[in-house]
Amino acid sequence: MNRVAVTDGLASEAIMYLKSEGFTVDEISFSRDEILNGALIDYDAVIIRSATKLDKLAIESNSGNKLKVICRAGVGVDNIDIAAATSNQIMVLNAPRSTTQSVAELTIGHLLSCTRFISKGDRLMRQGVWAKKDLRGSELSGKNLGLVGYGRISRSVATLATAFGMSIHAYDPFLPEELFGNAKKHETIESLFSMCTHISIHCNLTDETRNLIDKKLIDLMPLKGADGSNCGNYLVSLARGGIVNELEILDCLESGRLTGVGLDVFESEPLTKSQLLDCDNFVGTPHIAASTVEAQIRVGLESASQIIMALNGEKPTNILNDA
Repeated sequence: MNRVAVTDGLASEAIMYLKSEGFTVDEISFSRDEILNGALIDYDAVIIRSATKLDKLAIESNSGNKLKVICRAGVGVDNIDIAAATSNQIMVLNAPRSTTQSVAELTIGHLLSCTRFISKGDRLMRQGVWAKKDLRGSELSGKNLGLVGYGRISRSVATLATAFGMSIHAYDPFLPEELFGNAKKHETIESLFSMCTHISIHCNLTDETRNLIDKKLIDLMPLKGADGSNCGNYLVSLARGGIVNELEILDCLESGRLTGVGLDVFESEPLTKSQLLDCDNFVGTPHIAASTVEAQIRVGLESASQIIMALNGEKPTNILNDA
């Protein structure tokens, strides 16, 4: 009987699905030391989220026996050493489709919160301040939205933003031409920033994209919206911590070069101490872009289906390596 470890939680519907297929499922969290001591070595598969880190040392400490599959219940796999998994003949899977809508919706939520001072207004009211005259925001309609990366989630953001009347601009050097659709394609990220007052980040964290979004790019952003309004400049990121240079973005917020910033992801998580938290024009959420009831059910069932395919000898649709 195949054994599956679920280390960071999974929807009950997904657990029931695995069990209905005859799998033994252990919902159990392991410490780093336990993993390095081979806690996963007797499992056929493990389903993780972002909390469990399976780097080269962790993978090699659990390979060579039963472990055949690692599945990331979500999109990003930066907490898995895919090369190490491949060399140890372990399949790496993910569940990229399940969280698209939830992340896209929260991206728009961050844009709205920044441009309409929703969080700031709430904080002031709790302090007894009725700041009606001081919180004049701007509309999304008529503005250029620049999307860094134009994958599945980014294109869903584009659909929602278009409904608000925004014009879509995109930069993605790896995307086929035909997938840009009606978005204006930019050949360089500098070109994108120079045309857009609103920017949203949707690329992966790699050596090339670490600290990609910095003061030099922010300084390229136009001072007026495409509709001629003094709308200010806004940056949001729900992609991966580390892509945005937080220190330089803080400087842009404090100087007024950025009117508002919304982040759901941070270089170091959980974020408990940061000068960003002292900025009135900063909106932060604790990495909750995929945390909706609907998305968690979908991601669990998608992950379970991939595990079932892999352990039953079929080729999973979401395989990320050639193990």
